[in-house]
Order: sequence, then C-alpha cells, then structure tokens
Amino acid sequence: MTTSISSSQKVLNNKILEYFPGLVVRKDLTAELKQNAVVPTYVLEYLLGQHCATDDPQQIQEGLETVRRILSKHYVHRNQSELIKSTIKDRGNHKVIDKLIVSFNDKEGFHQAEFTNLGIKKVPIDDSYVKRFPKLLVGGIWAISDVEYDLPIEPKASPWQIASLKPIQVANVNYDEFLVARSNFNTDEWIDVLMQSIGFNPEQFTRRAKLLSLIRLIPFCERNYNFIELGPKGTGKSHVYAEFSPHGMLISGSEVTSPKLFVSNSNGKIGLVGYWDCICFDEFAGKDKKVDKALVDIMKNYMANRTFSRGIEQLSAEASMVFMGNTQKSVAYMLKHSHFYEPLPDKYIDSAFLDRIHAFSPGWEVQPVRHDLFTSSYGFVVDYIAEVLKHLRTEDYTSLYKKEFEIISEVSTRDQTGFEKTFSGLMKIIHPDQKATKEEIEELLEFSMECRKRVRDQILRIDSTFNSNEFIYKPLNSEVSKQVRTPEEIQYPQFSKFKQSSEESEFPEKTLETDEKTNSKGDAKNQFENLDLSQISKTPKECHIVIPENSKNWSYKKIFGEYILGSKEIIIRDPYIRAFYQMRNLVEFLRIVNELTPDGDEVKIHLITSAENENKEKFEKQMDNLNQIKDSFSQTATPFTFEFDASNNFHARSITTDHGWKISLDRGLDIFQYFESSVLNAETNLQEARLTKGSEITFIRT
Repeated sequence: MTTSISSSQKVLNNKILEYFPGLVVRKDLTAELKQNAVVPTYVLEYLLGQHCATDDPQQIQEGLETVRRILSKHYVHRNQSELIKSTIKDRGNHKVIDKLIVSFNDKEGFHQAEFTNLGIKKVPIDDSYVKRFPKLLVGGIWAISDVEYDLPIEPKASPWQIASLKPIQVANVNYDEFLVARSNFNTDEWIDVLMQSIGFNPEQFTRRAKLLSLIRLIPFCERNYNFIELGPKGTGKSHVYAEFSPHGMLISGSEVTSPKLFVSNSNGKIGLVGYWDCICFDEFAGKDKKVDKALVDIMKNYMANRTFSRGIEQLSAEASMVFMGNTQKSVAYMLKHSHFYEPLPDKYIDSAFLDRIHAFSPGWEVQPVRHDLFTSSYGFVVDYIAEVLKHLRTEDYTSLYKKEFEIISEVSTRDQTGFEKTFSGLMKIIHPDQKATKEEIEELLEFSMECRKRVRDQILRIDSTFNSNEFIYKPLNSEVSKQVRTPEEIQYPQFSKFKQSSEESEFPEKTLETDEKTNSKGDAKNQFENLDLSQISKTPKECHIVIPENSKNWSYKKIFGEYILGSKEIIIRDPYIRAFYQMRNLVEFLRIVNELTPDGDEVKIHLITSAENENKEKFEKQMDNLNQIKDSFSQTATPFTFEFDASNNFHARSITTDHGWKISLDRGLDIFQYFESSVLNAETNLQEARLTKGSEITFIRT
C-alpha cells in the first residue's frame, strides 16, 4: 500500500524517473516483498528494477506479480529444499535463487559449491565462474543458477551439476552517464535521493541527521576507511552493511578470527579483506566477548598500513573496517565517569588501535527506527548505487577543500588523514562531480573534523600520553578562524576541557543541529528546592500523608521528589503494572526521577510486578510495553529493568531507595483519576491539573 507523499517528493520522484530510467525502484515495494522472501535487499531490487522501474500503477502491479512469481518459483526456502530437489530430479534441471559458497577440494583438485538454502554440497563448479566471481570463495554470493540432476557413473561423483550461474547484480554501470544525470539535481535534492535510496523518508530528518546517515556509505567508496558508530540499539546501525551493497560483508564482532579475516598460514588462503570492499563488525561492543589479542595487533597494522603478513610475505588489501556497537549508558554519564569506548571489549580499548579509526559517528543522535522514517518514494536500485560507489574508490578527493580552506592548528598525521578521508568520502557521495560551493565544502569539512575530533577526545581520556590537539581551520585569504567542537562537549562543558565563553556563544548555534536537549539541567537539588512543597516538609522525614479524593495540585515530584533525590537505585514493587494508564504512570515516574538526576549521573530503577495471567494476548502486550519502556529509557539517566514476581501473588506496593527510604503506597502510582489524553489537554501535560483518587502514602526511614 502506498503512503501519501508530499508535493516536493512527487517532483523529486519525477526527476529520478526521468534521469535514471530503469535504475530506480519504489522503496515500499522492496519492504512489501521483503516480508515474504528472506533475501538481501539488493536481490529483491535487482528483480524490481527489471520489472517495476516505472510510475505507472498498472505496470507496477504487473511487475510485482512477475517478481512474486519468480521468487515463488525459483527462490529456495530452507523448509522447501527437499521439494526443490525432487523437482530438479523429476525435470532434470531447474533455476534456483540461492546463495552459493565455493571451496577448493584439494584432494580431488576441483572447486565445489554449497547451496546455502537448498542444502546440497560438494557440487562441482567450473573454474571459469570462480575466476570471474572470486567472492564465491569468501562469504559467497547470491545468484540465479541452473541446477541439473543426473546419476553419475562413478559412485563418489555428485549427481548435482551447475549448468549456468549469474550473480544477481547490475551490470555495465556507465559512470559518465551517472555524472551527467547527477548534474540535474541540486545538493538538497541529491541528498534526498540518496536518503530515499537507503530507504528513508528525507522529510523526517534534519540536515545533520542526513549526514549521519550518509556517512555510513563512506566505507563503500573510500579505500581502507576505518569507521566506528556506537549508540543505542534499534537505530539501524548495521542496516546499510547488511542490505545495501553486494560488496559489503556483515559479521558478528565475536565470530571473526585472524585466518578468516586476513590469511590462513596453513593453506595460504586470503581472508575477507582480500575480497570485500567493506567489512562491518556488528555487535562489536560487549565486555563479555572473547577477543584474541593477536588479532587486535594484526588489525592495528592493517588499519594503519593496509598490510598483513603471510609468513615472511607482506600482503595488502583495500577493505574498509566498520565497527558497530550498542551503548548502555547516557552520553552525560559516559563523559562524566569514563569515555565513549567504555562498551568495547577491553582488548580493543587500546589507544594505538583506536587512533587508527578515521571517524566516530555519534549513534546516540540517530533516531530509533520507526515506521514513519521509511519512504514510499523512489530511490536507486541499491546495487546500481553500490557499483557507482565502488567505482569512486579509485578516485581521491581528500585535498579538494584546500582550494578554499586551510588547517591552521597543529594536528597529528592520523588526525589529518582521518578527517580528510571522511571529507573525501562525503564529497564522493554528495558531490561526485566535485562541483561544490564554498559553503558546501565547509559544511563537509567541519563535519569531518568533528567526527575525527571525537576519536581523539575520547582517546585522551584513556591515554594521557597523547597530545591534545585543537581542530581549527580558516578560509584562504581570511583571518577569521573557526574552531571545531563536538556537540557533546558544547552540551556538557562541565565534563570536558571546553568552557564556553560569551565570545563563543554564537558558535554552537551554527554547528549544533540535533534533537537532543541542549540546556544543562544544572543542579537538580537546587531546582527541586524552588518547588512548592507545602504539602510535605522540605526536609525529608518520616511521615504519613493523605491525598483527598477529587483534589488537584498533586504531582509525583511534589510527593516523592525529596525522598528519591540523591539515590542511585530505586526498586518499585507493584503487582498491577498492566493496563496502559498504569504503564503511563510508570513512565511519568521515570521522567520525574530523570529530571531530578544531575547530568552525568544515573539512577537505576527496577520494577517487580506480577504477570498478566488472564490470557496470553494480554500478557504479550504487557511484555511488549515493559520492554518498550526498558529500551526507550536505556540511554537516559534512569535505565529501567523489570521482573515478574515468582509467586505472582503479592499485593503490597512500595518504592524503596538505596539511601534509606521505603515509601508505602496503598494505591501504588495510581493516584490520578481518568482523564482524556490529548497533547492539547493540560491534564496530559501537568499532573497538578488532574483530579486525584483518595490514597495514603507512608514514608519510612529504613
């Protein structure tokens, strides 16, 4: 089903279809087909690009039916593999869409293929295919293959044969024609085309957010680019590397070994770096992951020099390294207590290793993936733009900024290499024709310097032997210099060396464009003391309060504030956190604690409740809501966890703090009467505007 699009997007869609005919696809069609076919995006879009590259509704529907028919007839589902084998045996041959992985049988001297989903192994494959498509040997490729069945004369021979093989990819990309077509789009339009090509609705993103999405493409167009992004889970960090390009390999960070990644000294077989343009280590963070120190040392050398050894022989490769991981703490907490690399396995928290990273993207600024972020507009068939980016790996745009700007601060060679490679990659992606204005060059240069500065700043927190360099540039023929700061050091100057002066106050307005709140909460205790606490004492003490029925001017902050202030852990015991309004009460309590927690600190909140046992559907909804709360608060000052009481038979409700208070609640957090929830309603936004239920609360010093 097509979602509504704006008039500006319709204009852009028409331009895409006009200047890139046959090379674009409507992205919601990919999502629709993806639900029923577990194949990479570039496989689906290869087929959609052949049959649905049009804006004619009837042709799109006919094309969709054709693609569905092809997938239904030829795509191999694991649970239907035996049926497909039987079909091949009965017919003698059959076309299949499957992933092939090839290995060399050194005992018998031939290459043999394994069909991943079909489940047949040791199928002889002609050497000509291996020579034309060497990635068959490392990780494998998706292909359309003609598979034949014939009982062999020799008992040990395979009855399966490959009559033909065609990788699913766009062929014959004309780069010059690409540049001519690109010239018909201005910079804003082109950025939006790229955002739509990776599946996102550009109207839901700020300019900075778009850059944070597009920087993920640099490893595909820049040789030996080392990139890290750490942030909350659910922000689509690894999506691009799993689905965007057939030239990228996504692997688990804990599954890689030196032979798999570089070279096996036992048989001399080159690893992944020799065959792929980009290798992404997913789930790279995690203290419990086992890491081979020898692998870290090999990676350090490769990331710095592009070389690795096989015995005494030095080999080189061009694969870019990408590291994706989840953070567990808020930005302020990490800045105050540790550093941004803290989630990584200890062996990777090595200043020499981290210094090889060219850019650190702040994943905490990226929006969590949700339905309205995806586009139903047109974008490139991903394999087409992937081939364009692959071509751009041969180009060097690192010095293009020098015609307009110069770096006037002392920076290390690695700092300069880092931001220049990032700048080069962004120029290739956004301005492949090199026709960028001075303002556009400055935008990319400043953003690139910021991403490298984040690498340097966090290294300084773990290794004081590194120099603290400023990142300053200025336009040529001008005395006005600009000092690059990261948004987090501007937002939290109390946790960094940077102290914003009145003279520098205009700088953040120009560079900081983020959805995060930028005003420091300051001292939470002082804020709290400014509240009207007429209902309870300003000095916490044991007491019992009665909340009358149908009264107003009550809030969680006024009731609980001074008793939870200064705590580090809070346990809520309430058997009835099930219905939506009970979940909302819980979220509002978390918000209040969050507001009262000073920047850089955190208060862990744990809920003990009872499972909904009325029916399975209600229990699943309860679990879904609690997990959603857990995920959404994971990067705040109030990380939330929950458990179900084993007995499922307790009734007393209370709040217990780790600094000596137990708050007995006869109604739990359910002290407000029903109100009509609306963003325009005062009761939704102000607890003090709501009518109360009659309840009693006792504060006990433990």
